[in-house]
Amino acid sequence: MKTEDVRAKTPDELVSELTKLKKEQFNLRFQRATGQLENTARVRQVRKDIARIKTILAEKSKAQTGAA
Repeated sequence: MKTEDVRAKTPDELVSELTKLKKEQFNLRFQRATGQLENTARVRQVRKDIARIKTILAEKSKAQTGAA
């Protein structure tokens, strides 16, 4: 997921995407614990996507409160 794609989304879309990624992260942790995880790089990628979305959400909320 690229930063430009994240910035183009609305805050509601970002929250739903964040929820989806957290569920995926949960499933990946279980797969790793049981030895079923094939793509180990996906864990890191999901973690970075979650951080990216949280950062953009914080920027948008800060900009919204600053403009008000």
